[in-house]
Amino acid sequence: MGSREEIVAAAAAVMREQGYAHATTKAIAQASGYSEALLYKHFKDKTALFLAVLKEELPDLAATAARLAEEPGKAGVQDNLAELAATALAFYCASFPISVSIFSSRDLLRTHRESLENGPGTAIGLVAGYFAAEVRLGRLPRDTDVDATARLLLGACFQEAFLASFEERPPEPDLAIRLAAAIAG
Repeated sequence: MGSREEIVAAAAAVMREQGYAHATTKAIAQASGYSEALLYKHFKDKTALFLAVLKEELPDLAATAARLAEEPGKAGVQDNLAELAATALAFYCASFPISVSIFSSRDLLRTHRESLENGPGTAIGLVAGYFAAEVRLGRLPRDTDVDATARLLLGACFQEAFLASFEERPPEPDLAIRLAAAIAG
């Protein structure tokens, strides 16, 4: 593992502990064992480092949804939905402690929002794309509101991540399977 990867891993740990807003580049550099100057050789600013943490250290919800949309029918609907829900739940559980602090300041939220190429709504579109592919194959009812179903699935996963973080407990172990069964049912 190179210095860049070690800095990203340290940033994930520091941000999980302190949240994005309170994690300093100095603390991240110290945790990584590298200088702050080296951190800035790899990353323009803390936001760029945060985006690297989201992309490289957390489960890739967007990639999972995109893959399932490109390959519908490869596995059973319920299996696909369980994978999708499990990935969403893991992503939200891992990202919630890190990213919730961006809401502590309007300026911080605006800066973060402006730095994103794809925001949180991207996952909704990708999951809706997967549901649309399943509808086209006839594996979900023709009248399925794919956008609403995507929002319900992701919203349930997000809510469970919030509750698990707030209550300092792991997420419900069978939630992904129960959500998949409810949608596929």
